[in-house]
Amino acid sequence: MSFESLGLLPELLRAVREQGYEHPTPIQVQAIPLVLEGRDLMGRAQTGTGKTAGFTLPMLQLLAPHASSSASPARHPIRALILTPTRELAMQVEESVRTYGKYIPLRTTTIFGGVNINPQTKALRAGVEIVVATPGRLLDHQQQGNLNFSQLEILVLDEADRMLDMGFIRDIQKILALLPAKRQTLLFSATFTDEIKQLASKFLRTPATVQITPQNTAAELVRQVVHPVDRERKRALLSHLITSRKLQQVLVFTRTKHGANRLSEQLDKDGISSLAIHGNKSQPQRIKALEDFKKGAVRVLVATDIAARGLDIDTLPHVVNYELPQVPEDYIHRIGRTGRAGSEGEALSLVCVDEHGLLKDIEKLLRKPLTKDVIQGYAPDPSIPAEPIQTGRQGGGRGRGPARGPRPASSSAPRGERGRHPSRPGARGK
Repeated sequence: MSFESLGLLPELLRAVREQGYEHPTPIQVQAIPLVLEGRDLMGRAQTGTGKTAGFTLPMLQLLAPHASSSASPARHPIRALILTPTRELAMQVEESVRTYGKYIPLRTTTIFGGVNINPQTKALRAGVEIVVATPGRLLDHQQQGNLNFSQLEILVLDEADRMLDMGFIRDIQKILALLPAKRQTLLFSATFTDEIKQLASKFLRTPATVQITPQNTAAELVRQVVHPVDRERKRALLSHLITSRKLQQVLVFTRTKHGANRLSEQLDKDGISSLAIHGNKSQPQRIKALEDFKKGAVRVLVATDIAARGLDIDTLPHVVNYELPQVPEDYIHRIGRTGRAGSEGEALSLVCVDEHGLLKDIEKLLRKPLTKDVIQGYAPDPSIPAEPIQTGRQGGGRGRGPARGPRPASSSAPRGERGRHPSRPGARGK
């Protein structure tokens, strides 16, 4: 199967070839023809499967015939809107739109919180056809009269499961109410939960369904290993694994922003270059940290779940769960950072006695036990009792028991990525 056989415009094929891609991925093979037919679509695909190009390429083709390179007046009608849960993902998606639309005369911009709103306002009023946005900041622009959706043709909800997890459902409902009823809607999600199906039933019209991977299964190319260890020896074991195995480009997950900062500082003291990325970091700091990590200037990037969402690193070889996530599905998202684009990857989990219940939940989700490998010199002491898991501010600092905590309320999201959440009455995305 070739991209030519999918019926794409020569301008798009030229841009695809320049990126070095010769054959479409399964999600692209299935999704592109359906989108070109004008169908609403529900696509289930994990990160790294090529889903962004799966909707970007046909979207650009559908918009291209009416494109104009001339200047536009203020409040120029937006023709396509792509909603994403985080600013990092918004930036990655818009980069894809620009890359594949290089030879198509369409204008695009991205809008998200945490940065000055004025340049975004200027770009919108100058006129764009495609907007990539996080929900909260989009509503801010709507309130300021910067948006015109009267001629919107295509809506994309990317990583819809994460948007719901982050409490964006009310913002999404408000946005959908602003859009023309007659439109094409594409929804992509790593999982099809009941909430996702309910959302789709309300806002999609007889959608086609594309499912690339079985429900909640981890990337097949990712080697998954659990290293049992005492909680107080995790950092020593992590340093040992990185130095003894000479690991490069390691993405490490912690549960909290404070934990990410502390671990990054400790790794630096161990002689392992490291940076932390989380919601308290400014956007320029986060961009620079990611750039330094991609080019190898730092060896380890320590991240919280929300901050890491949307990180696009094609050949990331190693992911480490320094602390297991409290929501089992987040494990799938974490390890999906590696094993991308046909490359093999490795996901290591450092698991202490506090996390045995979380591990069981993950194995239940995966429908298989994970390989356990006790590293010599780091075997856990069986006499150490389990303690409640520290969950950060939203849970009062304690979980419900020795091995499990409450489902977190995304307190690690930066201001500008949070939606409304029942446990955070005043929280709102920006």
